[in-house]
Amino acid sequence: MSAPAETCLTTPLTRPDPHVDWRRVAYLVQASRALDELEEKTLVPARKIFYQFSARGHDMAQVLLGTQLTDRHDAICGYYRSRPILLTLGVRMADALGSCMAREGGYSDGRDIGAVFNYPNPNGPSALPMCGGVGAQFTPTAGWAQAIRYRAEVLNDPAYANSIAVALGGDASVATNGFWSALTMATTLSLPILFYIEDNGYGISVPSRLQTPGGDIAANLGSFGDLEILAGDGTEPHEAAVLIKQAVRFVRERRAPALLRLKVPRLEGHSFQDTQTYKPEEFVKAEWSRDPLPKLRAFLVPAECDEAEWNKIAEQAARDVEAARAEAEGREVADVERTTRHVFFEGEMQSQGGQHAEGYEPPAAAESAQSEGQRINMVTAIRRTLEHEIAINPRVLVFGEDVGPKGGVHAVTLGLQEKFGEARVFDTSLSEEGIIGRAVGMALAGLVPVPEIQFRKYADPAAEQLNDCGTMRWRTNNRFAAPIVVRMPIGFFKCGDPWHSQTDEVRFVHSPGWKVAVPSNAEDAVGLLRTALRGNDPVIFFEHRAMLDATSARRPYPGDDFVLPFGKARIVREGSDITVVTWGAMVERCEAAAENHSAEILDLRTLMPWDREAVLASVKRTRRCLIVHEDLITGGFGAEVAAVVAQECFFDLDAPVSRLAMPDIPSPHNPALMEWALPSVEQIAAKIAELVG
Repeated sequence: MSAPAETCLTTPLTRPDPHVDWRRVAYLVQASRALDELEEKTLVPARKIFYQFSARGHDMAQVLLGTQLTDRHDAICGYYRSRPILLTLGVRMADALGSCMAREGGYSDGRDIGAVFNYPNPNGPSALPMCGGVGAQFTPTAGWAQAIRYRAEVLNDPAYANSIAVALGGDASVATNGFWSALTMATTLSLPILFYIEDNGYGISVPSRLQTPGGDIAANLGSFGDLEILAGDGTEPHEAAVLIKQAVRFVRERRAPALLRLKVPRLEGHSFQDTQTYKPEEFVKAEWSRDPLPKLRAFLVPAECDEAEWNKIAEQAARDVEAARAEAEGREVADVERTTRHVFFEGEMQSQGGQHAEGYEPPAAAESAQSEGQRINMVTAIRRTLEHEIAINPRVLVFGEDVGPKGGVHAVTLGLQEKFGEARVFDTSLSEEGIIGRAVGMALAGLVPVPEIQFRKYADPAAEQLNDCGTMRWRTNNRFAAPIVVRMPIGFFKCGDPWHSQTDEVRFVHSPGWKVAVPSNAEDAVGLLRTALRGNDPVIFFEHRAMLDATSARRPYPGDDFVLPFGKARIVREGSDITVVTWGAMVERCEAAAENHSAEILDLRTLMPWDREAVLASVKRTRRCLIVHEDLITGGFGAEVAAVVAQECFFDLDAPVSRLAMPDIPSPHNPALMEWALPSVEQIAAKIAELVG
């Protein structure tokens, strides 16, 4: 909307803006400097801190930004050099320092490195859980911004009418997929988000010119539509204050995105261990000549305060940092026995994120099906469940590529946008990282996002966001959670191929914090999906392509109150000679294969958690076990089941635990090749006969 302006706004006659609490700014900048110095000179050499990132040079502008975030539902998401703004938002120095020392309390109870922060703040601006990957902060922040707009305009909540989101990033972060995906969201949807880019000229040792053409993202985006762009010097107090105030005011009042690029020096290495030998000596000297702290002192003394008061502020900051050090060092290491707590919701509510943290009570539910009408396919069952939950819960939103007018590439969402409107069911840009990242931000803001990934393979670009979402509750020690329900078609359908036919369920089972459902029929799909939508954990909901319209998967609709607990297997068929454990599309094949045997077939239905008790009880009765799945045999989930059965039922077995699965190849395209690779009815029947014999 405007070209970046980079003119110096400071003159020797400029007086401090009376609307800025400059004494607080001076205190916080000096406190940040004292914390950096304490870590570098004392705590890191003493090996009390293992990761240290100095904010020197970035600190003053960050503090000025923090003073402008005054709305209760403002939120930031930053990166490892963002401690100054955290202090400005209200994070206690003892918590910040104790977190860096990996002590009890603080950001994570010692579970995560101290530079990876979070700050749930019910009475003011929050710091959303930062991620360890560069650029991973942008799309969740855009999701928060979209949630702000939704809560204000659709839910008519006036508390969100002036709220904004702020994503902090360095100049290297503008090269990431997350930045561009978030920028697309922000501009196409006109979201109230500020991209705050601190340009210190280097990404560790790589200069800015290799991150973005010309080393200036603001100049490159000068013609970018629907984006206000500002740029200037983040070391000049007056200039930085004016630009930050202008950028925040634009986003807050215009409800539109802006990007502010401030040039700042990185006065220390990327981290404590970084010697900066890649920087020319004259460049380092030039950086120190731009140190914002002496500039701040010259700006405030004597215009705002005298020399004595400046020194008094510095002394107070030093005393407070020392007190914080004493408190942090007095903290113990967290109880190691609690390290496995809070992977999933355990009844103790998270501080922020998800509808449950805001007092949601799910409607009455029934675990027995109230079947009605004719048998329906899985497509119709899933659509009907989504339709009901959207209708009764205004926080539920369904989105992804082609889910709107088209109704999804598998027709699951057909008609939902027409019925509920684009605010509730909407299309997204072609960015899986953006789809999942925005869902995370929406969930943090109390909504129930239901993103669709068109095919399992397409989730790969979103791997970082998926991993970060799953670990959020654990790594913040139950301070934050982002319960989202990711719908994802998997598996073969008529033919296969390496791009649309993956199952690979074990990858998500192996990702901490995710519940994983793999329904094999319409009734189970309804119950598991409804449980997921009303639950308090992130869920991967797999929809097998071959089962979406399969005759064997059709069931009467089980009712609008029907739910199924996760971790409860279904006995498909009772038997006494062998236990067959399976899930997804293989249930149908196992049923057909067992016609001439007394085989007990268990459909696990969910893989995380999975019903160990039912499997072990069945194997102890039948004394034999065959596991059948579509995923590759090496490292597939069947290996986990086999290991548990072998360990727990060793003296009960009359035959070795056996598995049938795909060979270690991608899914072949030609139907004949695909059927050769998949476990067939004939192969399963032969294996059952072999084990029983």
